[in-house]
Amino acid sequence: MPTSPVSSPASSSERTLLETFLDGCRTALPATLDGLDEEQVRRRLVPSRTTLLGLLKHLTYVEVFWFQHAVTGASLRDLGVASTPDRSFVLRKDDSAASLRAAHAAVVEASRAAVAGRPFDDVVTGRGRPVSVRFVHLQVLKEYAQHTGHADILREQLLAG
Repeated sequence: MPTSPVSSPASSSERTLLETFLDGCRTALPATLDGLDEEQVRRRLVPSRTTLLGLLKHLTYVEVFWFQHAVTGASLRDLGVASTPDRSFVLRKDDSAASLRAAHAAVVEASRAAVAGRPFDDVVTGRGRPVSVRFVHLQVLKEYAQHTGHADILREQLLAG
């Protein structure tokens, strides 16, 4: 039976629980690249642009979109990310597992800083539609959960092939 990532789920705060589960996903997705070479992490096994490296790049975009764009209102262009979710999967020749892991780690730290000390009920309007800081956390957690599942399946296919 799986164990909870927090020592006392019943007495933990909502923020502690959400941040703990989000951090678990933030670690799990990059870990799907462990032990694979550059060709493997770029290999397309499905008709879409979905690759292990593309998933890491996309989730870096998701972090920026929600924790920086939605919270601060900074433009995606100014933030240096793709203009659409679909474009966030596109890999450049100089993208590598190491460079995208480093970019992801830096963005995660920026995400934490963007909401540090902000109550979950605070409303942010950076993306033009008001949402709570709680919603931002839940939306990003949902994205990680979905795409980490995709990454697990792609990794399984790579290792079996």
